[in-house]
Amino acid sequence: MRPTRILLLGGEGQIGWELRRTLAPFGAVIAPPSAEVDLADPKRLIGAVREARPDIVVNAAAYTDVERAEDEPRRAEAINSVAPGVLAEEMVRAKGALVHFSTDYVFDGASAAPYREDDRTGPLNAYGATKLAGERAVQSAGGAALILRTSWVYSARRKNFLRTVLGLARSRPELNIVADQRGAPTWARSIAEATAAILARAWAPESGLASAAGLYHLSAAGETSWHGFAERIVACMTERDPGFPKAPVNPIATADYPTKAKRPAYSVLDNARLREAFGVALPDWRDQLAACLDDMVRTG
Repeated sequence: MRPTRILLLGGEGQIGWELRRTLAPFGAVIAPPSAEVDLADPKRLIGAVREARPDIVVNAAAYTDVERAEDEPRRAEAINSVAPGVLAEEMVRAKGALVHFSTDYVFDGASAAPYREDDRTGPLNAYGATKLAGERAVQSAGGAALILRTSWVYSARRKNFLRTVLGLARSRPELNIVADQRGAPTWARSIAEATAAILARAWAPESGLASAAGLYHLSAAGETSWHGFAERIVACMTERDPGFPKAPVNPIATADYPTKAKRPAYSVLDNARLREAFGVALPDWRDQLAACLDDMVRTG
């Protein structure tokens, strides 16, 4: 039996870069540069899948610029909505499996309790709407697909909230951060490691992911606000680097920081279904942040 072949899309992104390592034990990981696979072009996407002949496609690629998506809804739709459906249909044709990542922004934030997978959706912005449409396109294809919703993703690489806060703390005397939006900051490496653990439990070359297919929430335990997250980032960095500026972090309201795209006030995810199905549970967000910063300090 030949080794499992995995086509990883978005391998240069936050989650994708970590997946290169965590997926390696399963077999051959094919991770073409984004310049070679245009997710906005269905024909080129189909060609890339058929050329790779994968057993599993892991789609970590997305149009993630929440603000720009309001100005480029068609491109966001092509990448976040149409492309996942194309991938799902291709894997049905090839009798393979798809792992696809989605977002907490499919919810409207009106809940006061962590969202479960079957709770009513209601995205407030174009990004969330296109990601929800992508979920539905994958589900409509009817194949063996895992959809993993995650939240507030950050890492030591690429543009994200962690790196933004570290940069602002070094360049400004104080930070003003929104305090009335709550979620669960989730380290990209934890997502990648959890994805590998899920596949280790659920993937079988002879049956694929059929028995485990479905929608699951995959995010850090616990919750905080953007302000709480930023405050913790600064505090943790000053513990690790005595020379790091101890910039005060001031709480502000969403109304004081207007943006083109509306954000949900509450988007914490309930991860019970994932834990029950695969025995996988991510650590508390504070522990993940500490591990990420330790890694950043260690690697420079």
